[in-house]
Amino acid sequence: MTGVDDNPLVEFRDVSYSVPSLSSPIISDLDLKVEQGEILVLLGESGCGKTTTLRLINRLLTPTSGRVMVEGKPTTEWDPIRLRRRIGYVIQDAGLFPHFTVERNIGLVPSLEGWEITRVKERVTELLSLVGLDADKFAQRFPRELSGGQRQRVGVARALAADPPLLLLDEPFGALDPLRRASLQREFGELTRRLHKSAIFVTHDLREALRLGSRIALMHAGRLALVETPENFLNSNEEHARAYLETLQLHDDEEGFTGGNR
Repeated sequence: MTGVDDNPLVEFRDVSYSVPSLSSPIISDLDLKVEQGEILVLLGESGCGKTTTLRLINRLLTPTSGRVMVEGKPTTEWDPIRLRRRIGYVIQDAGLFPHFTVERNIGLVPSLEGWEITRVKERVTELLSLVGLDADKFAQRFPRELSGGQRQRVGVARALAADPPLLLLDEPFGALDPLRRASLQREFGELTRRLHKSAIFVTHDLREALRLGSRIALMHAGRLALVETPENFLNSNEEHARAYLETLQLHDDEEGFTGGNR
């Protein structure tokens, strides 16, 4: 029988990644599948290999051993430019080109793909509306004229511009204040579900992982410690998962204590 399990959008097959200056691999023996239509969250502390894992997908890095497959083809067999245009990429603080307007930032990849000017403008207007920004008000602004939350919205719009099958997001909301971050998390979750997009989302924040993930892949020291649904993660007895859950409980207890003394 054929199903999504037979055709993962991204697959890591026994992947390791090392650099000569480090005594231990950054990624070790990684086996992982990302299915069509899911949001897989890579969760872990700084230095555990989350961002390296993302960069192996869009061929900013090449595995030392093993194979990374995208749409059934090893990344080493993709033309790097072609591959990257098939993948939307969002980083912290959006990574917008500062000398480009919002319209030009969002329309860059469609323009490089040869879209007609009218079609690009229509797509920019559509996407700005989708992320909650008025095109008449924001299209001709420069990134410096936007708030942090507005830049992140534009970053998501840019990632969606050419309708890629996959989004990679590297702690995109990490620099925002808690209220704006929670709002964008909620909006991003609703948006990806509505558009049926697949995404790999990097975070060190368990709350964010539980809120957004279809599955959570917990990484520790370059290895996968656990891959579970949010519900199963909450009930896991795996030691690194328990450590995360204990910090979540501690945070809740502290918030309750603080709240009781206001």
